[in-house]
Amino acid sequence: MAEIDRMLLANEEWASRFPGALAARPARAVAVVACMDSRMPLFGLLGLAVGDAHVIRNAGGVVTDDTIRSLTISQHLLGTREIVLVHHTECGLEATTEQAFADQVEQATGHRPPWPVRAFSDVDADVRESMRLLRESPYLLSHEVRGTVYDVATGRLREVV
Repeated sequence: MAEIDRMLLANEEWASRFPGALAARPARAVAVVACMDSRMPLFGLLGLAVGDAHVIRNAGGVVTDDTIRSLTISQHLLGTREIVLVHHTECGLEATTEQAFADQVEQATGHRPPWPVRAFSDVDADVRESMRLLRESPYLLSHEVRGTVYDVATGRLREVV
């Protein structure tokens, strides 16, 4: 059975337990920016329920123009006021460099990516850089942002100051 078929079957079970429509505004007025890593079950590790928060995920959980676009919409149209960053240990972006990744993609496809991969070697430094970018964004209504690192080996979250 294909994975999408398993997902469609799982959705049937989910729909049978579905609690009904929720408000579009996140109940806890918070937005989460996190890595797309499949080892991070964000709702469970942050104590969130469906409808509590906006969740924006990308490779590395890095702050890009699209991250800022999504957060701007989240704050201006849907009332969020706090942002939490969730990076993690053993991130794939720590295992490459800008040059190596661009070379790999170009070798495989014949095209060099026009965008930066945002590789990093120090997860705490990357969290601090992401917090700086958000605090300096002129588009956000609130610059209440805190950064964390999730340990994929222990399940623990620690704050980066």
